[in-house]
Amino acid sequence: MLLASAPPSVPGWPCGPLRLPDPAVPSPASRFPASRVPPLQRRRPAAGAGAGVGACSSRGQRNCRSLDAAARMLLEPQHPSWLWRAEAAAHLEQAKLKSFSAKIVQLLKEWTEAFPYDFQDEKAMAELKAITHRVTQCDEENGTVKKAIAQMTQSLLLSLAARSQLQELREKLRPPAVDKGPILKTKPPAAQKDILGVCCDPLVLAQQLTHIELDRVSSIYPEDLMQIVSHMDSLDNHRCRGDLTKTYSLEAYDNWFNCLSMLVATEVCRVVKKKHRTRMLEFFIDVARECFNIGNFNSMMAIISGMNLSPVARLKKTWSKVKTAKFDVLEHHMDPSSNFCNYRTALQGATQRSQMANSSREKIVIPVFNLFVKDIYFLHKIHTNHLPNGHINFKKFWEISRQIHEFMTWTQVECPFEKDKKIQSYLLTAPIYSEEALFVASFESEGPENHMEKDSWKTLRTTLLNRA
Repeated sequence: MLLASAPPSVPGWPCGPLRLPDPAVPSPASRFPASRVPPLQRRRPAAGAGAGVGACSSRGQRNCRSLDAAARMLLEPQHPSWLWRAEAAAHLEQAKLKSFSAKIVQLLKEWTEAFPYDFQDEKAMAELKAITHRVTQCDEENGTVKKAIAQMTQSLLLSLAARSQLQELREKLRPPAVDKGPILKTKPPAAQKDILGVCCDPLVLAQQLTHIELDRVSSIYPEDLMQIVSHMDSLDNHRCRGDLTKTYSLEAYDNWFNCLSMLVATEVCRVVKKKHRTRMLEFFIDVARECFNIGNFNSMMAIISGMNLSPVARLKKTWSKVKTAKFDVLEHHMDPSSNFCNYRTALQGATQRSQMANSSREKIVIPVFNLFVKDIYFLHKIHTNHLPNGHINFKKFWEISRQIHEFMTWTQVECPFEKDKKIQSYLLTAPIYSEEALFVASFESEGPENHMEKDSWKTLRTTLLNRA
């Protein structure tokens, strides 16, 4: 083996002679570019350094051989250290992809379960398929992600199909026919049936109203409530067909409130005898009171609204015979001053009772739906979507989410009362008077008392006679 002089002045250079590689054995530098050779291999001795050849010891020769062997091993691409590093990096990247894929699948699962109606559009469904396809590619070896995506897609399709069938059923249904009532007739039909002939117990009627409320409110989904936010501007204007379809559940529930109010007014105004009208008013006051005790604030508000309609409110002779102390208490709870402060206090009490309930009866909370919608509306209108620094106003959306979540919790309560099909059938199908018919019945029960009422009654009679 040939020996070469080692430059004694180079720091870190091993003592003793430097072994030159055997020409028969390829050197590491000949198999790799200079850029991949460690700096030690590319360092050359300084010019003129040749002294000190015989000063090298045997220990220096061993150190030199060890250094050369280490260089060969580190530069060998098949060496375990290189493979270990590459495999470790690959495993780390694969683990990150699997973790990310699992989180994406969980996010999509919660999204499709909570808001399936977001994917009824073909474009949204196509984007969902594209995302799930890419996620599946990240974890092709493990079938867990693929199975979870398949289950999620199947559940979404079933949910959309159920919603579509429900929508078709609703389209076939028509609002209850509005009975024109005894137009310009002084006597009602002889065999006319009223609510007292079907149910004379205020508590039972309040329970059946609660049944109807929970049945109808259960068809409202979180995405329906989110339409209040996403279609905020269209709520104040004439809506197109698409918007009507998206908010059908909300409007159907709102129509039930109006129908109940008109039914109360019809039941009162069509009664001919003042004694019977007085009894009818007191009966509905007791029903509203029982609704309040149950926690059914929506039906209670509808009943009070029906008794405050002009055709009913103007019956002063009838109201003079009514014990109005209970009615005054109910109106106090529904006082609109201070943003319905009294009602909100009662609603908060019912909510606390529901949270600590020991029985299903105490869990019932049915808020006044119109006020709930207005709260969401103004919460969205007053607060901006972004903060002054450009960040998203998470506090606003968190509050909207909290209120919607609380409402959905109330809708999932099962009604504990026994269902009476006869009473519910009457409440849902009984003919109700139009506004004109209500005024006619009211004026026929108690004639106009001032010039304004006389003019209104004269104009109404002329209009109805010309129409006939």
